[in-house]
Amino acid sequence: MKKLSILSDIHGNLDAFEEVLRDIESLAITQIFSLGDNIGYGPEPEAVIQRLATLGIPSVLGNHELAVTDPSELDWFNPVARESLRKTVDMLSEDSIEKIHQFPYCRVHDTYRFVHGFPPDSPVIYQFQISAQELEETFQTLSERIFFTGHTHYPEIIEYLDGRIERYEFPAGKRQLNPEGRYIINVGSVGQPRDGNNNAKYAVFDPETFSIELRYIPYDVEAVVQKILAAGLPESHATRLR
Repeated sequence: MKKLSILSDIHGNLDAFEEVLRDIESLAITQIFSLGDNIGYGPEPEAVIQRLATLGIPSVLGNHELAVTDPSELDWFNPVARESLRKTVDMLSEDSIEKIHQFPYCRVHDTYRFVHGFPPDSPVIYQFQISAQELEETFQTLSERIFFTGHTHYPEIIEYLDGRIERYEFPAGKRQLNPEGRYIINVGSVGQPRDGNNNAKYAVFDPETFSIELRYIPYDVEAVVQKILAAGLPESHATRLR
């Protein structure tokens, strides 16, 4: 079985995205999935959407894409993010907007489910909002072995094993999963990490060994900072990258 690369929250950060793609290529991994929020905050949303399309990388709908497909969802965002999203929409071509409209709320591949926020298909629910009881109900209701999520920009592993829920931090490196367990795995963010480390992050899942690796990928952060400022996006989007 082939390894999978799972990306999330690129957020218009083409520089980080390209470095991640180079790393994926070096590993000879051909199956790549995006968990949404490919746009927003960053200076090159158009290029990111077109790059995903050119490479045939399937994506699900993130909350930032949801605001493009349904402008009433802008009310869900804080004022700074709302204004930023309006600017982001202006940067997108009609073709890219049409592509975004085609993103599904979730994807299922083999025994794995891909969703931006929280399974089964929410692009807006944060993982930290979910109680232990709700987590257990999710695992009992849905059949997939692993649910890959993003949205929080914070890598995390939730394990369901022998009727118990355990939550673990997910630092850089490889982690062996229990073949008897089921998991929700948050893969962090490519373009705007918020876990105290500004490297781009993505995950590699190996079905044969049932292991997951979080990879830290350096890129030129200052170049992206300058692009954000030049695009007239909020300064906070730039300083948050440092």
